[in-house]
Amino acid sequence: MTADHPHLRILAPRWLIPIAPQDLVLEDHAVVIRDGEIDAILPRDEARARFETAEWTDLPEHALIPGLVNGHTHAAMTLMRGIAGDLPLMTWLEDHIWPVEGQMLGMDFVRDGTMLAALEMLRGGTTCMADMYFFPEAAIEATLEAGLRGVFGIVVIDAPNPWAASPNEALSKGIDLIDQWRDHPHVEFALAPHAPYTVGDAALKRVRTLSDQLDLPVHMHVHETAHEVEQAIAASGERPLARLDRLGLVNEHLVAVHMTQLEETEIRQIARAGTHVLHSPQSNLKLASGFCPVARLLDAGVNVGLGTDGAASNNDLDMFDEMRTAALIAKPLAEDASVVSAHEALHMATLGSARAFGLDDRIGSIEPGKRADLVAVNLDEPETQPVYDPVTTLVYSTSRRQVSHVWVDGKPLLSGGRLRHLDTRAIIERARTWHDPIVRARTNR
Repeated sequence: MTADHPHLRILAPRWLIPIAPQDLVLEDHAVVIRDGEIDAILPRDEARARFETAEWTDLPEHALIPGLVNGHTHAAMTLMRGIAGDLPLMTWLEDHIWPVEGQMLGMDFVRDGTMLAALEMLRGGTTCMADMYFFPEAAIEATLEAGLRGVFGIVVIDAPNPWAASPNEALSKGIDLIDQWRDHPHVEFALAPHAPYTVGDAALKRVRTLSDQLDLPVHMHVHETAHEVEQAIAASGERPLARLDRLGLVNEHLVAVHMTQLEETEIRQIARAGTHVLHSPQSNLKLASGFCPVARLLDAGVNVGLGTDGAASNNDLDMFDEMRTAALIAKPLAEDASVVSAHEALHMATLGSARAFGLDDRIGSIEPGKRADLVAVNLDEPETQPVYDPVTTLVYSTSRRQVSHVWVDGKPLLSGGRLRHLDTRAIIERARTWHDPIVRARTNR
């Protein structure tokens, strides 16, 4: 390596939290970035001696972590933030969300909503999201303009919608998008059947076939509420997860979101199958959907990631708050204060979510050979002093507003708390133009 390489950047934080190994914290180390990739992790003094002329960023009171991976969201629904609160899931969906979507959905709606979401996520340290929403081509456009990575769901639902009249049309459009974007380093795809209660067997069989053929994740709401499970049993005598298993979908490709209603046999089943679980605790709390048994899943060896869900049901995209909530609610549920530790919560928000979508070879931890998607968090604030354990501080004390720097592929997107390339005011003003049309859509439903 040459010290004067023009694409060499060195980050020197007070604390380096690589995630892999999971419980490791390094002090006074530096990360060497070459051409967007993590080249080496070295003691600070050694890095300074070896790379005297490299571009150096000192982070004297900061923790450096991998970029957070929001493993489940509906990004464009930021435009519906707060339109219907304090309601159970099906009332919220059927009486408020779906009627508005039926009138509002389109390329502009999804692009503007995703851009607002990307702005929020970037300022909060999220560098990659797994999105599940209609018009994914518009979400891709906004996400790339913001500089983030995305896993874009090809939404499959039996009901006709403004994006696709049928599951077959949605899958056909999705295959075209996959072909169009297959070589872009920031764009990945998942098949996204909405839920067992909205997608029939024929469409799910085709999803399973395409997942196998194209090696794609299947990103799906599963066992979100007790009502969902009870209705399935009443209709067919079968729990939703059993139906998915019968159709061949309970395997290593399945990314099952929510999973608040699980029996012990089902936990063992998904552990054997290599199925991933995406936990969205704040949305579950707000909709009174139930509690995902995260401690039991982790104990069984299930990979668990973390996501915010959409801003219409959360009502934010704050992964720091999500980590804290995930760790806190797990403890009384298990009657054990030691479960879902701060380290485990941070792992879920980074490598756990990345692994669920097959991205753990590229992102989710700070290791040589991985992409330099990194976040610096300034802990030199009254709310986070003194620091005895930086991971405990990050999970239980830190606000997303303490994110000071964000890099994706080593490119600085946020520096000193200031965005490098996005016009915050213009994005907000564009989002505001949707307020009155949405109000009219609610009135006219």
